[in-house]
Amino acid sequence: MARFVLIHGASHGGWCWDKVVPQLQRAGHEVLAPDLPGMGSDKTPLAEITLAGWGEFVAKLVRASPQPSILVGHSRGGTVIGEAAERVPERVIGLIYLTAVLLPPGSILFETRDVMDSDAAKKATFDEIAITMDPAAARETFYGTCDPEDADWALSKLSPEPVKPNRTPLGTTDARWGKLPRAYIECLDDKTLTIDFQRKMQIAYPCDPVVSLTGDHSPFLSKPHEVTQHLDAIATVFASRRQSPKFPFSASVISQ
Repeated sequence: MARFVLIHGASHGGWCWDKVVPQLQRAGHEVLAPDLPGMGSDKTPLAEITLAGWGEFVAKLVRASPQPSILVGHSRGGTVIGEAAERVPERVIGLIYLTAVLLPPGSILFETRDVMDSDAAKKATFDEIAITMDPAAARETFYGTCDPEDADWALSKLSPEPVKPNRTPLGTTDARWGKLPRAYIECLDDKTLTIDFQRKMQIAYPCDPVVSLTGDHSPFLSKPHEVTQHLDAIATVFASRRQSPKFPFSASVISQ
């Protein structure tokens, strides 16, 4: 069975995976769903948060187990799993982007027009340290097809998002992160990362497999059973590819 590390998106915490984690565990998988530093219940001051620090935080979780990991990133979490994979590609089986940003090395998230043109970004409040989501805009763009009670619960747990990591160029490279297997779970009704944008990113960085879900930007709440099924199936695909002599990395040739 696989070891999953589930990385949440902007303004969320590990809590957003609460419906997915037990289902993956019942399927026999090991699952981590941490709060990134400064997010969820972690009290690290937002002014101290960096993209590299987030990447190293996740990389340490990967190094802590003898079993290699599958990294799953939702939304902004796509940048974080990329940073982690860049540091420990030999310990990563593959990357799964769940309606997540998949951007070229050197890109800056908050300079990506398709991200900043969403209603959630336009109606958010920015300062030099944090971005705070507007609750009404978040309800519509993040949780539009969720059960109202789930949306209320999630809205009550949102926290400010640190600005600095999102204004930092990605430290990934095509030689390390870029060679790892990638899969994409796209959400057809997403109002934060539109399906056109999701597919534009996949053209630039092809993913295999790609699966589609109807629903909003938060399928871990609106479609948790389907998300679990797809993660489980993709893990099987990744495991079979890892047996190939063409698998891109070996711990014997790359260390960090």
